[in-house]
Amino acid sequence: MKSILVVEDDEMLGAGLCYNLELEGFKTTLVQRFEDAGKRIEKDHWDMVILDVNLPDGDGFGLAKKLRLQDRTPLVFLTACDLDDDILKGFELGADDYITKPFNIKIVIKRINAVLRRSEVSRKELFICGNLEIDFEKRAASKNGEPLVLTPTEFKLLQLFCKNPGRVLTRKMLLESLWDNEGNFVDEHTLTINVSRLRSKISDDTFAYIKTIYGMGYEWTGEGDA
Repeated sequence: MKSILVVEDDEMLGAGLCYNLELEGFKTTLVQRFEDAGKRIEKDHWDMVILDVNLPDGDGFGLAKKLRLQDRTPLVFLTACDLDDDILKGFELGADDYITKPFNIKIVIKRINAVLRRSEVSRKELFICGNLEIDFEKRAASKNGEPLVLTPTEFKLLQLFCKNPGRVLTRKMLLESLWDNEGNFVDEHTLTINVSRLRSKISDDTFAYIKTIYGMGYEWTGEGDA
């Protein structure tokens, strides 16, 4: 059973939405305040968050930004504000849909199911670790939702690390893997430079990702602390 967090300060509207979602087989939790929503987002796992923009004690956009820093939980804005600038801001913050009040509950249910279906497909295609999202098929990566600019060699290194978590990859193994079919040569010095550049692009104070195993090579530590 999928769980949905509904953040809506209008108790009657929120209760009605939760009731109809539960009729469709969802498990719902209703909170009415910014502070309570933030705590529930940090504490529990949600398959979707439905979020009102205008809360009595905070800005829903700020809550959405906090959510996006944590993961890619499907996010749907629910608001009476239908200004284009607000709708655009919502999508820029990573919203999967933006529903304005008043609404037809049957249409809302359809849109929620559509978002969940897209999310399931997306998760199968994406490798998500910490604040990184990597699409190996499209050879694209992002950090905190912002695209990363990686060279072909850097991306190939990233792919090798991600597909071998917790395993020490020796410098010899990496050099052999980076030698492509066209005979483009990567030497020890070039490998060191590329690992260093990749680190600088993906690591931060929270996530280190790549650990140097002195005298051997490197290890992908995933979400291990920096």
